[in-house]
Amino acid sequence: MVAAVGLLAPLAACAAESGPPVLTWYINPDDGGQAEIARRCTDQAGGEYRLEVSVLPRDAASQREQLARRLAAKDTSIDLMSLDPPFIPELAEPGFLAPIPDDVAQRVSQDVVQGALDGATWGDKLVTVPFWANTQLLWYRKSVAQAAGLDPATAPVTWQQVMEASKSQDKYLSVQGAKAESLTVWINALVESAGGQILENPEAPADELTLGLDSDAGRAAAEIIGTIGKDDLAGPALPTEDENASMTIFQGDRGSFMVNWPFVWPATKAGVEDGAIEQSVLDDIGWALYPQVDEAQESRPPYGGINLGVGAFSRYVDQAFAAAECIVQPENQVYYFVENGNPPSNTTAFDDPQVIEAFPMAPVIRQSLEQAAPRPQTPYYNEVSSGLQETWHPPSSVNPDTTPQKSTDFITAVLRGDQLL
Repeated sequence: MVAAVGLLAPLAACAAESGPPVLTWYINPDDGGQAEIARRCTDQAGGEYRLEVSVLPRDAASQREQLARRLAAKDTSIDLMSLDPPFIPELAEPGFLAPIPDDVAQRVSQDVVQGALDGATWGDKLVTVPFWANTQLLWYRKSVAQAAGLDPATAPVTWQQVMEASKSQDKYLSVQGAKAESLTVWINALVESAGGQILENPEAPADELTLGLDSDAGRAAAEIIGTIGKDDLAGPALPTEDENASMTIFQGDRGSFMVNWPFVWPATKAGVEDGAIEQSVLDDIGWALYPQVDEAQESRPPYGGINLGVGAFSRYVDQAFAAAECIVQPENQVYYFVENGNPPSNTTAFDDPQVIEAFPMAPVIRQSLEQAAPRPQTPYYNEVSSGLQETWHPPSSVNPDTTPQKSTDFITAVLRGDQLL
């Protein structure tokens, strides 16, 4: 019996090797949408490959750490990766991502929103394939906005107007003030909306990076965050408030205005269906573009989402790019938006009737993605983001006269190895 088993094992291995290559797609946790797309693409491949998913840790930093460590070891099992855009330069710079063939780059760039293309680019080259793209909108309670004399649906509004409106109605302004990546997202959007950049030369080596925080744009960002913190405009939960906490406050009796991702719409609808939220709350929600810092400049909303990278050490690079092209087909992006709530990077997907029905604010999301600004694109993003969180928290401590310079000095020292995070 033992001898028989020994003979069968090599035969099974030969059978597996004679079938189509099995590609492993490392994905961020979701509601099953990426696994379904993998199944669809396997069916469409006609035997060219079989696509299987492997789920990464829940938080983006742990995803980055695991992938970077394995790619540094030249792990051949990493065929495809769902990548958070801020960490793409860190993987592209040392050659951990397979170069995208020119014909593939041309096809996957067609009809893609500008924010997603910017986030997928490093060194003036497309290094990842845009998959889904995320952005924050200004969500507002129509009743509060009307009482305050604001109509964000018809004309852009500024942060100052939103702050004054929520204060005049004795309501809370929902923003993310927790010491987390969400704070970096907020800081970057404010600095970019004011016409500045956190990093002036993001492709430079660590010891040559120049920060743009100690500037009019940096001080404008600090003024907004500091005022919201000091004047208690967001309520006592601000120092620990993340995206979900912001949504809960916004849905409550003191909700007024909120900057947040589109997930809040299906989440609120689900709350209504479960009986946890009144239908009148959902009916009272409006949406508009992210607030402007300066009324003379259009806002640069946050950009997030997921791009697809092909591992440089994969044994099946050609098949992996074929799979990536299948994954990002507009019909798959429509499915992923409707079923998992993650917006498309492809503009044609926004016109699908299913999308409009599920997300009536889809046209505003699309416009926001065209204006959106990625976070600093540098191989040293972790140091920059952690440094921002260290020096801009809690929000009540932020001072436009001191915080931008303090933050600049601290992050510069970290990048030069003179200071530990």
